Amino acid sequence: MTDGESPLRRRSLKGINGALALIVVILVVQVWMLMASVETYLAGHHEAAVPGAVLSGLLFAGSALLLRYVNRLDRQSR
Repeated sequence: MTDGESPLRRRSLKGINGALALIVVILVVQVWMLMASVETYLAGHHEAAVPGAVLSGLLFAGSALLLRYVNRLDRQSR
């Protein structure tokens, strides 16, 4: 960042950095949840498969929405 950047661009970059950090956390939780669900399913507890898949889908949707937000902020700051 240079000193000549606009305040809008600085705010946008902070928002983008925060959203990307949140996406990383969500994806780590999603992978953990998916691994736990598959492991539980393979252990013979088949009733845990559907809730795990649903939660994984919700986490994916949250990540996708955050990515759309990042793309919108990026376009606005240019």
